[in-house]
Amino acid sequence: MNVLELSEQEIVRRNSLNTLREMGIDPYPAAEYKVDAYSDDIREQFSDEADARTVSIAGRIMSRRIMGKASFMELQDSHGRIQVYISRDDLCPGENKDLYNVVFKKLLDMGDFVGVTGYVFRTQTGEISVHAQSLTLLSKALRPLPVVKVKDGVTYDAFDDPELRYRRRYVDLIVNDGVKDTFLKRATVLKTMRRVLDEAGYTEVETPTLQSIAGGASARPFITHFNALDVDMYMRIATELYLKRLIVGGFEGVYEIGKNFRNEGMDRTHNPEFTCMELYVQYKDYNWMMSFTEQLLEKICVAVNGKPEVEFDGHLISYKAPYRRLPILDAIKEKTGYDLNGMDEAQIREVCRKLKMEIYDTMGKGKLIDEIFGEFCEGSFIQPTFIIDYPVEMSPLTKMHRSKPGLTERFELMVNGKELANAYSELNDPLDQEERFKEQMRLADKGDDEAMIIDHDFLRALQYGMPPTSGIGIGIDRLVMFMTGKTTIQDVLLFPQMRPEKVARRDKEEAFVALGIPAEWVAAVQKAGYLTVEALAALDRPGKLFQDLLDINKKYKLGYKAPTADEVKHWVEQAQQVCEA
Repeated sequence: MNVLELSEQEIVRRNSLNTLREMGIDPYPAAEYKVDAYSDDIREQFSDEADARTVSIAGRIMSRRIMGKASFMELQDSHGRIQVYISRDDLCPGENKDLYNVVFKKLLDMGDFVGVTGYVFRTQTGEISVHAQSLTLLSKALRPLPVVKVKDGVTYDAFDDPELRYRRRYVDLIVNDGVKDTFLKRATVLKTMRRVLDEAGYTEVETPTLQSIAGGASARPFITHFNALDVDMYMRIATELYLKRLIVGGFEGVYEIGKNFRNEGMDRTHNPEFTCMELYVQYKDYNWMMSFTEQLLEKICVAVNGKPEVEFDGHLISYKAPYRRLPILDAIKEKTGYDLNGMDEAQIREVCRKLKMEIYDTMGKGKLIDEIFGEFCEGSFIQPTFIIDYPVEMSPLTKMHRSKPGLTERFELMVNGKELANAYSELNDPLDQEERFKEQMRLADKGDDEAMIIDHDFLRALQYGMPPTSGIGIGIDRLVMFMTGKTTIQDVLLFPQMRPEKVARRDKEEAFVALGIPAEWVAAVQKAGYLTVEALAALDRPGKLFQDLLDINKKYKLGYKAPTADEVKHWVEQAQQVCEA
């Protein structure tokens, strides 16, 4: 890397790195460093009456207070932070004091990883600390961390820009309290979910991510090309159809927790790559699944928060069973005053017009009902509510309702105005399923790019016989949002999808050399702020660039032969001629 691409602090750190190596200190040692204590257990197990405990800890330097022959530093390990007291004469009992005077005071920086052995004590101010008796450099950091300071409850210089936080999650985790805790809670959500499902006797499986048909949901897929087979493939939008094949094959219950991909928009509650849990259990129906879901979510909430309630977006959400169960058409009638029972597509279109909704010719009856519910009803259900009994047009994989013609045995679980889960009494009539798929293809012909494609192999599987089955899909990312009180999905994804990082346009070296600028000076010209020939041509004071180049040559100790003021003026004139041409 060219030295001109580095900040002053980065240059200082690299110089320190070289000095350490010259002293015979490996800044990146390979040997194991044995750790036998962590910041939290040191505090929890400390007793003023007990003998001093000897510990070996390791972590990242987060701050230092150097006070002559004695200093303090704050060490951050995987469990938290602990203060370390360093006495020059204890750390360096012999004549050579370089480990303290040179290495610790001058060559170590915030962000460096060190190992410390010593004993635990309480300082005069009452803080439990480690009195260092040895110090080992474990890894030298070459970039400085943001310095976040908290004084009297006020945070200064916070690393809080969302763009930077999500793009540089590794920094976010280091300097912002509570971020790591969110992802530990996410792990608890997944661990608890697996435990409940495993204890119920269900088997975790893995199904293909690359699929020849994007089935199991209504969504626009990502498309890729499988070179070995020379065919286009789809990133899966759901795991449903493969999991049902396993029910056909004889599994009592199967579930998968994995990534799905939907080539759709991004916002505060949607990410095109998301994690979903899907569960299918034989001989069950959607009524059983509602009860099972209530129990599952209550156990997860208690595991994450210690109680079945959680604060979210200004509301206290209770996951304690039972939840309200409301038919979707009743919900629409409740919120809009229109009863859609028995209406055909044309009549529902008329209702949409009366409600002043924006609709399209490509929308079928099911899509229209979905739009009405989404616009007028969905956001009003704050406490967990099962919206049940969807029209058949909205549910191409769902069994017809046993007592309500035209409806299906399906529910969506709404929490805080958002869908959290989708579940069915699964359709296992292969002839009915084939007709439903054909209706989806008719919608596709009308222009609905989210309509399902016929999966002939899945139909063949159903023809071998699938037992009565209930299935559910739960969005893990949204569930974690609800359980941790986060209102944006990016806050519960370690590495959310981002737009490509903006990089300032700069011309290649050859473009500057063509102006007569020596190749070694091109980087200095760009360091001075003239990234393109066009920018150089716009310069009306060549003398300023001349002085800037002299300063850069001196500051960065480049040792280049300095150009004359006339040469710099000529560069600018050449740039102007190129741009005018």
